[in-house]
Amino acid sequence: MKDKMVNLIGFTLMPNHFHIIVKEIKDNGISDYMQRVQNAYTKYFNTKYRKIGHLFQGPFKAVHINDNLQLLHLSAYIHKNPRGLKHWKNREHNYEWSSYQDYLETNRWGQLLVPGIITGQFSENYKYHDFIKKSSAKESLEEKYRIDIDDEL
Repeated sequence: MKDKMVNLIGFTLMPNHFHIIVKEIKDNGISDYMQRVQNAYTKYFNTKYRKIGHLFQGPFKAVHINDNLQLLHLSAYIHKNPRGLKHWKNREHNYEWSSYQDYLETNRWGQLLVPGIITGQFSENYKYHDFIKKSSAKESLEEKYRIDIDDEL
């Protein structure tokens, strides 16, 4: 992909916010990438609904991932996020607006999604699924890294 700034590792799109894991591959790549994503979505939304102005409140929130354990727990938190939606409790692996099913089956996104940094740590896809089911990711991340991950990105 031409001029790629980040590798998209994982994501979940929720009705009122989204979570993504990206790996910066170009200096200032995350900021540039987020600006492009937010501007593109704002233009799409404003055109579709005949609106004008900003959609997002302030800048995105970024958390630097310090170690592999934090990365794994963050992926679990993101992939478990749809559990909070009424019809997705214990079905988050089927939530189509998430990369979770791409970790378990075929990657629908080709080169756009690069989950290998996480999936490569599990010998079989079902082992990642077992890890997610057993994970207490939200509690672990908030306690260990003292981050408020309920804030929108």
